[in-house]
Amino acid sequence: MPAAPVIRLTHLGKHYETRAGPVPVLKDVNLAVGPAEFVAIMGASGSGKSTLLSILGCLDASSGGTYVFEGRDVAALNRDQLADLRNRVIGFVFQGFNLLPRITLLDNVALPLVYAGVGKSERPLRARYMLERVGLGPYTVSLPDQVSGGQQQRVAIARALVNRPRLILADEPTGNLDTRTSQEIMSLLRQLNADEGITVVLVTHDPDVAAHAKRLVHLVDGQVAHDGPLLRRMAGQRPS
Repeated sequence: MPAAPVIRLTHLGKHYETRAGPVPVLKDVNLAVGPAEFVAIMGASGSGKSTLLSILGCLDASSGGTYVFEGRDVAALNRDQLADLRNRVIGFVFQGFNLLPRITLLDNVALPLVYAGVGKSERPLRARYMLERVGLGPYTVSLPDQVSGGQQQRVAIARALVNRPRLILADEPTGNLDTRTSQEIMSLLRQLNADEGITVVLVTHDPDVAAHAKRLVHLVDGQVAHDGPLLRRMAGQRPS
């Protein structure tokens, strides 16, 4: 029997109110993502992919339809429950590394553990383990501006993983990186997906980045135009 989806969207819609009236961003999106899947979401600028990722991460609410996460209707959760979900179950990786510049890499990675109420003695142990996991064990006392952009993104991934999430959401995680470093970051995410069984959903403009996923969701004007195996012919094509 197939495992229950981690994510299930049913007739999901999102619009924003303007003086001219509602502007639709997502329209009748139906999507199910199972445990340990690696899914890439692509689409032109304005197609709704980042809005969709924000809704998946409980950073924004839909205007209609339902979002069920691990069997729970997200709309029925209160503010504290949503915050707990974001902190303990979902890890976020963004294009901007969002590291605090005046504290060490170790303390940056440990920060989510503070909010989760993890004991003071355990926090550096878990943060150090995650830095080692992403290949940055020797840099625990370095500041963010003392390491490269690729290394900073590895720190951001370690921070996303430190609470042992079941879902990683990545929004253009290689957008600020050169091609070689982008491939290294995507190989790391793919390895974590395979080794740890973490579900990964990422947004990207880049077909070469999407090629690391096993499934492609392509949005056009806020609607799902394709949902299925990755279109391998896309690999190697650069976004316009």
